[in-house]
Amino acid sequence: MPETHALVLGGGGTAGIAWTTGILVGLADQGQDLRDADLVVGTSAGSTVGAQLGSGLSYDELFALQTDPARQSRELPSRFDLREFSGRMETALTDGLSYPALRKLVGKWALEADTPAEAARRAVIAERLPSHKWPARRMVVVAVDAETGEVKLFDQDSGVDLVDAVTASCSVPTIWPAATVAGHRYVDGGMRSPDNADYAAGFDRVTVISPVGSADPFPVEFSLEDAVAELRKGGARVDVILPDAMSRAAIGNHPLDPDSRIPAADAGRAQGRAIELGR
Repeated sequence: MPETHALVLGGGGTAGIAWTTGILVGLADQGQDLRDADLVVGTSAGSTVGAQLGSGLSYDELFALQTDPARQSRELPSRFDLREFSGRMETALTDGLSYPALRKLVGKWALEADTPAEAARRAVIAERLPSHKWPARRMVVVAVDAETGEVKLFDQDSGVDLVDAVTASCSVPTIWPAATVAGHRYVDGGMRSPDNADYAAGFDRVTVISPVGSADPFPVEFSLEDAVAELRKGGARVDVILPDAMSRAAIGNHPLDPDSRIPAADAGRAQGRAIELGR
């Protein structure tokens, strides 16, 4: 039987989209094309990249979406106190809250927050995606129900519009509005895990591209390290790509800043050109 391959694309804001795109383009520059993966697991920024990757655009066109000012999508201004938000989550855990209960609490914060209008945020996501059709190959988009804290997986068989699914996965709580999909409200899938790599279980080969990795600023239930250990225990060959020093500097401390796109994409492409998968 042919080897099965899952591609896991993690969250990381606007900079994470650009850097992950750069990595994929850099890998393709030296003959390692990951578009043939049997499954793409996309969380937050990774759901955007997964949708773009499956849109039919060439790698040069995908790279231009990040680096050509004339082709960059419009982004809403944002102000986000990452340290304060993370501290609120840490306090809730210290007080004895379980992770599912914490996700539900974060969803409550999101529903109560003063954010841009849902329609305005959805329009931004729609502009990011070259195609609004689900990719031909299977893609799973991870989000969290804001009212129940339960994890929701959207795919081609969900009967949900691709733009709605990606909007839900990218709905960073308290900064962007919880996204309404089929009568439910959803927040960022990164509230479960920045990568959700465990959803690649059962595949022979797994490639994880993680803008955040172990440096996730939020307390999450499933760390990348634990997920990778379980995948390898199950027999998978796992490659994990994390930002190198130059990429970390390019991504910077404000990953939602649209000005990070060009340096992050350039650094990712340079890094991708130097990576040999499977070693």
